[in-house]
Amino acid sequence: HCAAYTAVDAAEDEGKELNYAINVTGTENVAKAAAKYGATLVYISTDYVFDGEKPVGQEWLETDTPDPKTEYGRTKRLGEEAVEKYADKFYIIRTAWVFGNYGKNFVFTMQNLAKNHPRLTVVNDQHGRPTWTRTLAEFMCHLAENQKEFGYYHLSNDAAEDTTWYDFALEILKDTDVEVAPVDSSAFPAKAKRPLNSTMNLDKAKATGFDIPTWQEALKEFYRQGKK
Repeated sequence: HCAAYTAVDAAEDEGKELNYAINVTGTENVAKAAAKYGATLVYISTDYVFDGEKPVGQEWLETDTPDPKTEYGRTKRLGEEAVEKYADKFYIIRTAWVFGNYGKNFVFTMQNLAKNHPRLTVVNDQHGRPTWTRTLAEFMCHLAENQKEFGYYHLSNDAAEDTTWYDFALEILKDTDVEVAPVDSSAFPAKAKRPLNSTMNLDKAKATGFDIPTWQEALKEFYRQGKK
């Protein structure tokens, strides 16, 4: 179940009802249908179910207590609870900083801005790890096809060092002449609070036998496939 309302700022006001309808009511419907037909449900969730305030250097565990601070995060947490309540067999996969071939994502945003701006500013106080959609999709299949233990999993691409959006932007644009300057989050006021720490602990995912490439390797392969 990958469908979701993800406009985190709009979810705070004009999109509030649609946000709830898709992320909560829609998920309840899917979970009930899965239970009715004995299907295994794979549900994609988000780091926004946490408060994002864990100290930098620490990672979010599957067992950490959710405490969403946005309407988007609140409805995704309610979606998780609906899956637990109605589905008999399920995987709930929390992820963050997703990029891929389709839809709006940070890689495309940086590339498009770089076409007309010789200098870009990117936040350097929000920490996490990027997630390639292919890595995420392969992990979903890995769990279901190998009938791994049901429950919660965290999944992003791996990283040897702490990563911020600024670091990600530098890697995306390293073969261009665009200057990337670091700023803090106050430079980009937003309706919905952004997590300062979105870094997921990957130990449980790795313990299933799934090989997780670094986000740098994932980005390089994404480019190699002709998406640059």
